[in-house]
Amino acid sequence: MLTATLAIAGLSAVGYVVSIASSAPSLESLKAKDQGQNSIIFAADGAKLGVIQSDVLRREIPSTAISQDMKDATVAIEDKRFYQHKGVDFEGVVRAAMKNAESGDAVQGGSTLTMQLIKNIYSQDRARDYKRKIREAKLAEDLENKHPGAEGKQWILVKYLNNVPYGNSPSGQEAIGVWAAARVFYNKSPAELTLAESAMLAGLPQAPTAYNPRLNPDSALRRRNDVLAQMRSAGYITTTQEAEAAAEPLGLEDTEYYTTRRENYFFDYVRGELIKTYGAAKVRAGGLRVYTTIDLRLQKLARAVIKKNLKAPGSPSSALATIDPQTGHIKAMASSSNYGDSKFNLAAQGRRQPGSTFKVMVMMAALREGVDINKTSYVSKRLKFFHKPTGTKIDVDNSDGATSGKSKSVFQGVVSSDNTVMQQLDLDVGPKKVTRAAYDMGITTKLGSYPSEALGGLTTGVSPLEMARAFATINNGGSRVKPIAVTRVKFPNGTVGRKMGKVRKVKEFTDGVTYEAIQAMKGNVNSGTGTKARLNKCVAAGKTGTTSGFKDAWFAGMTRGLNTAVWVGYPGSEGRVMDNVPFWGRMFGGTAPAAIWKDFMQTATKGTNCKDWPKPKEPFVAKRVRLPLAGLGGGSFTPSTGRGQSQPYAPPGVAPPAQPPTPAPAPAPDGGTAPPPGSDQFPPGQYEAPPAPAPAPAPPVDPDADDDAADAIAGAG
Repeated sequence: MLTATLAIAGLSAVGYVVSIASSAPSLESLKAKDQGQNSIIFAADGAKLGVIQSDVLRREIPSTAISQDMKDATVAIEDKRFYQHKGVDFEGVVRAAMKNAESGDAVQGGSTLTMQLIKNIYSQDRARDYKRKIREAKLAEDLENKHPGAEGKQWILVKYLNNVPYGNSPSGQEAIGVWAAARVFYNKSPAELTLAESAMLAGLPQAPTAYNPRLNPDSALRRRNDVLAQMRSAGYITTTQEAEAAAEPLGLEDTEYYTTRRENYFFDYVRGELIKTYGAAKVRAGGLRVYTTIDLRLQKLARAVIKKNLKAPGSPSSALATIDPQTGHIKAMASSSNYGDSKFNLAAQGRRQPGSTFKVMVMMAALREGVDINKTSYVSKRLKFFHKPTGTKIDVDNSDGATSGKSKSVFQGVVSSDNTVMQQLDLDVGPKKVTRAAYDMGITTKLGSYPSEALGGLTTGVSPLEMARAFATINNGGSRVKPIAVTRVKFPNGTVGRKMGKVRKVKEFTDGVTYEAIQAMKGNVNSGTGTKARLNKCVAAGKTGTTSGFKDAWFAGMTRGLNTAVWVGYPGSEGRVMDNVPFWGRMFGGTAPAAIWKDFMQTATKGTNCKDWPKPKEPFVAKRVRLPLAGLGGGSFTPSTGRGQSQPYAPPGVAPPAQPPTPAPAPAPDGGTAPPPGSDQFPPGQYEAPPAPAPAPAPPVDPDADDDAADAIAGAG
């Protein structure tokens, strides 16, 4: 009777187990949980810039990246019969049951590595009961059947090692997987782990906090030596190897792998671009491999040339941005600032008054209208009058009142950076058209279409990156190009996203217009205020800029292959004046900024296109334009009726008034009409004068806002 009762009870128990096992979902219906991974950002040459911090430290690695000692130690302490069972170790279950019965507590669970893997990445059931164990056993058996043989065992073991928790880092993040564990505790890769180190790490998963060597070193040491004993018992190591490893100290090493970053300012910029494109949640989830455009060689060079030119104690700061004019790829984004002192990125976030570099925007607006900058002239004189069309009081002069009192072409006004000439051109063309040209070039700062903006008196200011982008529109023949920091992003599932690296170009100006602008900018470098930027082997073009009270100084320039903008000044809102800078004295755009630009581009341009700009495919054609302030008399109406022709304006049917002939400017070495080097007509720096004060603040604008919004919507999906 007793035997029959036991048999019935046994059958009932089997039936109970079978019924629970059958209630387990199929393995195919389960989606593996995303354990999370760290996102890593790389430079253009593949060098690691840093890791984007998250709550979890994890990186999935292949079997070849894990030492054999680590694999053996894990099997020895967690699942001795791993290579013999099919997912469920029935001997282990019986042994665990007996131990639990003896102690009266659940001290052993009998879970295999395969069952633990199921729990870690598949099961959502967190109940601590036998039903969960039975379901995990069923799924473990299914997983072993799906990955059979020796290869299947290796797959399961490596998958386990990549997903098991090993405890927390000193900063509180959870180290999941053997890569993170090896980095957190030994600052090395899993392939480099010694026998003693492998044993220590293998002992952590059972109780990550209790065995954490930083929190409980004595417990960790005992646990490590227990693992070594199990390895010797299982035949993985000899008695001698066990003894030698057990005699070693824990030998922990602090790691900066997850916190050390290179090029911190650019790193933050990239992270911001990622969040803008894909959303904060996706970036925080991790697992991204982010490949960027930054050239570490140019970064190092930029800092070196800044230090060379501003090396004295108390010297102002400087920031530099370089982009490829054809693709928008950001090649350099550097500054003299110390990231530890300030996280503010002067090259990308700094909004400083651009000074006379903004005269280029006035010139571009005029050329777009058809103004012939070679033959349209203004008298260089003190301007002090009320301008009715804009309702603005105009009070503009050149440096120290050094106006020539002579007629200058717009070309000459750009070369010599003459405030009065360019202000008159701005008023004639119209500040609103100058604003439109600036936006179309790539300026994102909100402009108010004030006359003062012609001379750089902006409300908010611009960044070096913004100026490099704007001048790139001239360089590439008239297409506004979007700055690109990321070429591609590899996602955890293996797919590669390239939309952040997609070149975005919008044609805004003809190449005939940009060609004319380039000739004037070449003149500025060859014989004007920017002569310190002249390169030895590359044809260069650019423009200097100096702001009110000498608080900001700029040089923005280009060769065929690169666009670089350099700013020099004291950061902060106090607006410290640069009137007595060591080695430089009063700081103009044609002094330190131009010298920094030259020293940088002299090396940066190697291997790039250094030839002169080609003749335009769509040559510039001058048009009849109403310019009230143009002409020798100042205040006459002067249209440009064709290249090389300029005459006072008169209503139809009325003969124009007589006008003295405009003196022909001396030919320039670069083929333009600027005076040659050494000419006393336009002494370098003479006309770099403070612009009018900036008007009240206004909100920013982004000409690529529609593109950015579309990217954000696409990224959210």
